Amino acid sequence: MTPPAQVQTVRGPVEVGDLGTVLMHEHVFVLSEEFRQSLPETWDEQQRVSDAVTRLKALAATGVSTIVDPTVIGLGRDVSRVALVNQQVDLNIVAATGIYTLADVPDFFRYHGPGTLLGGPEGMTELFVRELTEGIADTGIRAAFLKCAIEDQLTPGVERVMRAVAQAHLRTGAPITVHTNATARTGLVAQEVLRSEGADLGAVVIGHSGDTTDLEYLRRLIDNGSYVGMDRFGLDLLLPGDQRVATVAALAREGLAERMVLSHDASCHIDWFPPGVREQIAPNWHHTHLHDNVLPALREAGVTEEQLTTMLVDNPRRYFGSTVG
Repeated sequence: MTPPAQVQTVRGPVEVGDLGTVLMHEHVFVLSEEFRQSLPETWDEQQRVSDAVTRLKALAATGVSTIVDPTVIGLGRDVSRVALVNQQVDLNIVAATGIYTLADVPDFFRYHGPGTLLGGPEGMTELFVRELTEGIADTGIRAAFLKCAIEDQLTPGVERVMRAVAQAHLRTGAPITVHTNATARTGLVAQEVLRSEGADLGAVVIGHSGDTTDLEYLRRLIDNGSYVGMDRFGLDLLLPGDQRVATVAALAREGLAERMVLSHDASCHIDWFPPGVREQIAPNWHHTHLHDNVLPALREAGVTEEQLTTMLVDNPRRYFGSTVG
């Protein structure tokens, strides 16, 4: 008898059927780690952990059971810190492996690996596979999916990371999420690179696709087999919320709810902005905005309860369902 598919989380394996309502692209902490260490006055560990607990308890109170956290190397990932938060919140947090870069590979990999001065096998692939199958560092916490990124162009470093992610996907079956720039239509570039490595595009979320109203572009991503991440609700600076809602509703009317996932790309704390600025420039960019404001607006726009369940429950199950922990 085939065992039920499981998803590795910060608290251990969870059956796919028990994921509940899932937000597919959320962060706990996004940090510039070397600057955090160099500017200790900007960081109070106890206060930040406590604040994250408060924010995630509020999220859990909306009925969300799981968040998928694509914080990887390059975004200040510390799963031990996330685990401290998770001890105090009844929420599944799914960790990722991968590297976030929009230009060059980290210097750690610059001189060894395919096409480098020293050559040799791809160390990034080996790292990703290890974190998926054994655990991240010595934490015992296993990643459950892969993350890479492309902004407005495919640099050699971005391509190398993307190919390493695809290779780790092929070796483990772990699904992939890609940070993309919808305005530059780089989701299509990511699909082509991943496909050229043999990746299953049906196991890929093209992240931040909701930053555009270009339905033709979104249909192309879906026709190629991937999920589109309508995952920046609240980040109105990039696209107003009413346009995000209208785009999801339009695709839902076309019968495409089965290829969309919803989220905010929000963080309990992100140090990319001076204190207080994030709240001023993006007051809706927080973890409960979807349930407080967006879902009512989607219903008003004609999205059915069945379609909302498809995007928030069924699609995440399918995304993770091919991976048996």
